[in-house]
This record gives sequence, C-alpha cells and structure tokens, in this order.
Amino acid sequence: MFSKQDKIMKYLRIKIILTLFASISSISANDKPNIIYINVDDLGWADLGYQGSKYYETPHIDNLSKQGMVFSNAYAAAANCAPSRASALTGQAPPRHGVYTVNSSARGDSKTRKLIPTENTLHIKSNNVTLGNVLQQAGYITATIGKWHISDNPLRNGFDINIAGSTAGGPYAGGYHSPYNYPNLVNDKPGEYLTDRLTDEAIKFIDSYKETPFFLYLSYFTVHTPIEAKPKKASYFKKKKGNEAQNNPNYAAMISSLDDNIGRLMKHLDTLKLSNETVVIFTSDNGGVYEKSKQTPLRAGKGSYYEGGIREPLIIRWTSQISPGLSDTPVSHLDLFPTILEVIQFRLQEKPLDGLSLVPLFNQRKLAERALYWHFPIYLENGNQDTQDPIFRTRPGSAIRDGDWKLIQYFENNDVELYNLKYDLSEKYNLVESYESKSEELLEKLDVWRVSVQATVPKALNPDFIDKKSSEDESDEDK
Repeated sequence: MFSKQDKIMKYLRIKIILTLFASISSISANDKPNIIYINVDDLGWADLGYQGSKYYETPHIDNLSKQGMVFSNAYAAAANCAPSRASALTGQAPPRHGVYTVNSSARGDSKTRKLIPTENTLHIKSNNVTLGNVLQQAGYITATIGKWHISDNPLRNGFDINIAGSTAGGPYAGGYHSPYNYPNLVNDKPGEYLTDRLTDEAIKFIDSYKETPFFLYLSYFTVHTPIEAKPKKASYFKKKKGNEAQNNPNYAAMISSLDDNIGRLMKHLDTLKLSNETVVIFTSDNGGVYEKSKQTPLRAGKGSYYEGGIREPLIIRWTSQISPGLSDTPVSHLDLFPTILEVIQFRLQEKPLDGLSLVPLFNQRKLAERALYWHFPIYLENGNQDTQDPIFRTRPGSAIRDGDWKLIQYFENNDVELYNLKYDLSEKYNLVESYESKSEELLEKLDVWRVSVQATVPKALNPDFIDKKSSEDESDEDK
C-alpha cells in the first residue's frame, strides 16, 4: 500500500516549524518509543473480562491488563464521542474547543428544554495543536486508522496517513461487512469484517514504518451501532447465559472480534520485537450504550454524567518502563496529551492543557492533588430509568470529582446532586442535604474552574418550553 517513494517523502518531508512548539529532547528520534493509542467506540467500563464481566470474553485484552498499568478510576473528558475525542487529541476540556456534541446542541423536543443551550462547535479548529501535530514535530510518522469524526480532514490536523477516517461519527459508509465505502479503504474481499480490516491496515502501517518512530491512533468503529457481528461468534454467545446487564449475543460477538484483533496486534509487535519500545494505550471514548450493555454497578451509560457515562477502561503498557499494576488515582483522557509529551521529552509552549502527566504514577509516585471537571451546557435526548429524568440522558450542567466526592449541578433549576463514590459507586444516595458544606465547597470549585476555562453557562429561557409540572399543578387546581 505504501510505495518506497511515499515512505521516503513522508520520512524526509520538510516540516513547517510551528511557533507553538519547542523540543527539549536531547535524544535522537530513533530512541523515542513508538506510541499506539487504541480508542474503542462506546465500549463500557464493565464490558471486559478483567473488569469483571462473566459474559463477554476478552482474553487478549485481559492479558494486556496484566502486562500494563490498569487505571480503575479513569474518565473520559465528556460522556459522548465528539467532545471526548476532541479533548483527548487536543488535551483541552470542551469549553476551550467548543465541541460538546454531534450536530446541533438543540437536541430533543424543544418543548421539553427550559434553557437555550450553548451553541455547539462541530469540529476542532485547524490551528488547535493536536497530538498528531506534536508527534510530527518530534520526528514521528503519524497515522489515524478508523473513526476520526472531529474535523473535515485529519491530514490537516497533524496526521500523515488517514485510513477510513472522516467526519462520520459511526460506521455509516456500509456498516461492518464489505462492500463498504470508507476513505482510503479499498474493498478487497466481499463480506470482510471492518474491525479485522482496520487491524490489517494497522499492521501494514507498522511494517512500513518500523524503522522510525511512529504514532498510530487506532480508533475502532466497534462497538458503535449498528450492532453487526460475525455470525459464528454471535451463534456462540446465543448459547451462553448472560445476566440482566449483559445479555446481547451480537454485542458480545463484536467485543470478542475486537479482542481477537487486539491479540493480533500485540502478537505482531512481539514478532517484530517492538513491544519493549512501544507505548500502548487502550481505552474507550465514553460509556457503553445503556440499551445494549448496562455498566452495573455504575449508573446510566453513554451521554450521562453519572459514572456509567464517563468512567472508562484504561490500560497503558510500556513493558520496558512501566511495571504491571493497578492505580486507583482518578485520571482523565485529558492526561494522555501531557503524558505523551513527557514520554517523548517534548515541551509545548503557549497552549493551555487541562490534564497532568501520568508519568509519576508509572514510577510509583503520586500525582499532584487536583479535581476532575466536566461541563455540558446542552441537552442530550433519550433518557432512561437510570438518568436524571426519562427524557434526557443529561440536561445542561457541570460536574466535579474531588477525592471520593462527586457533585453534579444542573443549570435549569440549579438542582445539585452529591455522591460519595467510595461508599456509593452506583450513585443511589444524594447527600446534598446531609453535607451542605461539602456541596458548597465543590460548587465554589466548579465556579472557579468554569471561569478559568471560560465555560459558558446557559441562562436564556427557551420560549417553546412547556413546564409540564406547572401545567399539571394548574390542572389539579381547576379540578
């Protein structure tokens, strides 16, 4: 796929030196580790064997968890895909880049929205420095394979190679079985499975650039809807007993195919003797889809700012540098950008980053104390029995996790929920009235943070809104 001339031109390309960067590395480019960032779409925190699932089967990912550092309190920067991905790849929280959701922020029935939501930005700006930009400047060949979603063209956002990536937020160009029509992905075999094919392309990329440092953003479309599995695998899981939370055989089969491909990729690194010099990051962009796979004991799922919507699996393996183990320190996808900067010994100037490097945790040291924050000033429809109400997965609000405490503030009526995750991981017991001082403390921190990132709080009332509760009360009075 990659011609000799193409390889030479990409490796020897003339770089535009951005004023935002200054390298402080004293080591040669060939001494820097390769980086593979695997970002699975809609894979939930509870959807893996090493996370406790008895229905889904993920032996290869489970093995990866034994070889690397597992983060049990890892979070996405947002509860849905576009803002989560934009934040991970820019190192900035959504208020800085403005991407909050897919398409319009006016989601759901207007009559049920009390506020006019903050306007959404569809894509990151071309001058917002990404991980791809940074790694290009550090001498890496960069590739994105799979879902992109956050701009018109990743080749203008720091990537040398794009395979299958577009503005699409799901596998909408033919689904998971060929023939399909994804960018730079020629149909070779009828019925070919997309997850397999993306791994084939990843292996080709590694083979082509194994002699130079490479950055591979491998962003599988799976397990995003439509739920389409290999028939043989689905048949196997139809015979296996699930439980109330996990019982969809086609979803289980998709996870199994993902696992097979993670195994193939890790085996190939071993074959090429690249495992020791390659940092592997494995995670998901947001919580699992509630209707397909519940994240028990976590509450709710994708689109919600309860734990089921934002807590993610996260494994980082670097066999020559990181001892296998478990970290229960709360971390965020926002931390991946500064972590990679430190790993490659690169300084980024004049751009605010909202995370911390996780390298101290690799070395069994503590991170500086800090809270984690979320801001979602818009609406996301299709609520369920675990969300705040059955209409919206979330209404406009902000959230903070500080130590064991988590607070969610909703802007419509200034409703506040306070949970202690140490004792109430399922977020069943709102403690706001019992711990007023803690609530006030966290609300103050939220206010300070929102000012620091210039987060807008919607206040204008929506003229279309119909207060159903008030209407019901008036009806009762008429009776």
